[in-house]
This record gives sequence, C-alpha cells and structure tokens, in this order.
Amino acid sequence: MKLKFAAVALGALLAAGPVLAELVFPDLSYRTGPYAANGIPFSDGYQDYFTLVNERDGGIGGVKARVLECETGYNTEKGVECYEATKGEGALIYQPLSTGITYQVIPKASADGIPVHSMGYGRTSAKNGRVFEWVFNYPANYWDGASIAVNHLLDQNAGDLSGKTIALVYHNSAYGKEPIRTLEELAKKHGFTLSLLPVDHPGQEQKSQWLQIRQQRPDYVLMWGWGVMNQVAIQEAANIRFPMENFIGIWWSGSENDVRPVGARANGYKALNMHAVGADFPVFADMQKYVMDAGKAAGAGDQMGTVLYNRGMYAAMLAVEAAKTAQQIHGTPDITAAMMRDGMETLVIDAAKMGSLGLAGFGPEFAVSCENHGGNGFGTVTQWDAAAGIWTQITDYVQSDQQVIGMLVAEDSAAYAAENGITGRCD
Repeated sequence: MKLKFAAVALGALLAAGPVLAELVFPDLSYRTGPYAANGIPFSDGYQDYFTLVNERDGGIGGVKARVLECETGYNTEKGVECYEATKGEGALIYQPLSTGITYQVIPKASADGIPVHSMGYGRTSAKNGRVFEWVFNYPANYWDGASIAVNHLLDQNAGDLSGKTIALVYHNSAYGKEPIRTLEELAKKHGFTLSLLPVDHPGQEQKSQWLQIRQQRPDYVLMWGWGVMNQVAIQEAANIRFPMENFIGIWWSGSENDVRPVGARANGYKALNMHAVGADFPVFADMQKYVMDAGKAAGAGDQMGTVLYNRGMYAAMLAVEAAKTAQQIHGTPDITAAMMRDGMETLVIDAAKMGSLGLAGFGPEFAVSCENHGGNGFGTVTQWDAAAGIWTQITDYVQSDQQVIGMLVAEDSAAYAAENGITGRCD
C-alpha cells in the first residue's frame, strides 16, 4: 500500500514538471555589536527585496530566492566562517558588507567560483575585471568617493583648493585606509594639504583626534567611519563647533543613525551617496503591500526608506537583475554561481530598467563589462536637515576623476596580478 502511494505521488510530481531548486543568496549580516545600528537596516532592506520578488513576482524567473542570514558581528574571522558555512548551500553571490571580510573572501571565492559584490566598499582595484574575474564593486568604489568629495570641494572653491587643508578622520582598518592613496594623489594635483587622523575600533574614543582638528583648524574634514564611530565623530565636531557644512562623510557615514543622536547640532553635515534617499519611489508601495502589511519583513518594519535600508534593497535589486540576466544568457532559470557571474558581468542598468522596477532615478546608469566591474564612478552629495529629520540630495550625480582613479586601479591590480600569478583576461 505504501509503495502504491509512493508511485502515485512520484507520478504527480513528474506530471507537474521538474522541481527547480531555490536560488540561494547569503546575507553576511551584523545585528549585534558596535556596528549593529548600521548593519540592521542594510540587512532588512536586502532581505525584504528578495521577499518582495518572491511574493509579488513568484521569484526570479519562476524560482524562489532563499536568503541565508549569517551573523558576522562585523568581525573578519566570523565573516570567513560564515562564508565557509554557507557556500555549500548553493550560494550564488556574496555581499560581505565589510572591507576586511571582502579582502579575505576574494581569494577563496575566486578559487571556489562564486562571485562577490562589494558594492561601494572592499578592494577598490577589483574594478579591473581583467584581473578580478569573480569580484564586482559597482556602481562606485571608495576611490571614486574620495574624488567625488574633492570635486565637491572644488565646486565650493571656484575650482581652486591650493593652500587648503583637508583632514581625513578614518576607521583604522583596511576600510578606513582605502581612500588615503587617492587623496594623496589628489592633494598633489590640486595643491591641498592632507592630514591623516586614524580612529581605532570601534571608534568611541576620539577626543584626541578632534583636539588636533581644533588646534590645526583644517578647512575641511572627510570621514571614513562606520557604526558608532560616525555619531561620536559628529558629536565631537559639534563640541568643538566645527562647521558642519565643511564636514563630509563617505556613503557609509551618512545614515539617519549617524546624525539623529547628535540632535540639532548635526544640522548641515554632509555625506556622499551612491543612490537616492527617501521612499518616494513606486517600489515602496509594493514593499508595503507584499512585505510589511503581510507581516513578512525581515526586521521590525520601521527602516523602509532610510539610507541603509535603501542601500540593502539596492544591493538585492542588482543581484536579482544579474540573476535574471544570467537566466537569459544561459536559457535556464536554475542558474549556478558561474552563470551568476556571467550575469553580473553583462548587467546593464539604464533608465528604462530602473523605471520598470519602480526605481526611476534611484541610482546611476551603468553597464558592466569584462574590463569594468566597477561602474563609471558616479555619486551624489547629501546634507542632513535636522529640523525636517531628512537627508536632502544637494548635487546631481558627480563623476570621479577617472584619470586619477584609472591610474590607481591599474597600478594596484597589476601588483595583485603579479603577486598571484594572474595573467589577465578579456583579450
């Protein structure tokens, strides 16, 4: 009797057609520790977009997405452990959300044949697809960010920064050190003096750095911070009455969680961004209907429209569109990590696609290629309006100095290729 039932069940499954596997997307999150305030909204946005695609669209090309969340605590060792623990589950792509983790995962993922997307962070020279076959960092990277900040200051000073002093307050880690080489080159080109002020993990103690700023009186301060370091820096800047409009953070130093604790004194603080701010886009109505109202939100459901929720959602959207591209290229909905890499490398994000996704104007247009895994280096400058409690975009998308960035990417990627015996590709 049991055998007869099994035969009937098997026949029903076969009649229904092949059962497609889920498409697996690991989420290397951090909801605990000193960086949790920034990690939580990003992870919520990342997971909620996949839920939206599953609930509204029936998945990606008819195949449901499954998110594997693994807590790293923004700890490099734990991040590598998460990679090792999840890669065998059919992982299609990794978004490490940590430069330190990214540096460690690059050789592992490259050997395993799994793409890595370090969106706006990680190893900047991975933009060179000739050398970094499995790594992508579009739409922009840290060196782009450094240049965009300097371009904004050039605009504020009629194109002349000669004689000015720019201080860099940075997280004393691989992440925080990324823009230094670029800023050194830009200092030579534009004649400003660069002052370097490292802040040790996690960044809660910065009084000595801001004492130096009060004494040295730089014209501008740039910040490469994350987590609690950001709000402490903004508080210290307010304490010494540093002009907030002359204080600019990278896009990881410009969330609501960074400025709200400082209150009205944070007004005027600026930060870069690689995408739009706010929830005034049609996709959020769908997010409300299919995710929030349905009780399927990854978190408390209170982060939608915030800067880092939007960024997590943006990262997920790019992964989904790359997966769709891979399905089209290979003629199958059940793609592998190698196929996903092909989708990442041929991804085209233009105005028409963004509009069709309910995200018109949300981010810059770009097309990925074998040679270019990093986009075209566009970003915006936003400013905090403390009275309204919102970030306002105060510039159009500004492109980085491609001559300087291109030189540095070529130099660093060539050194990496020589160290690792990589001959290059794309020819």
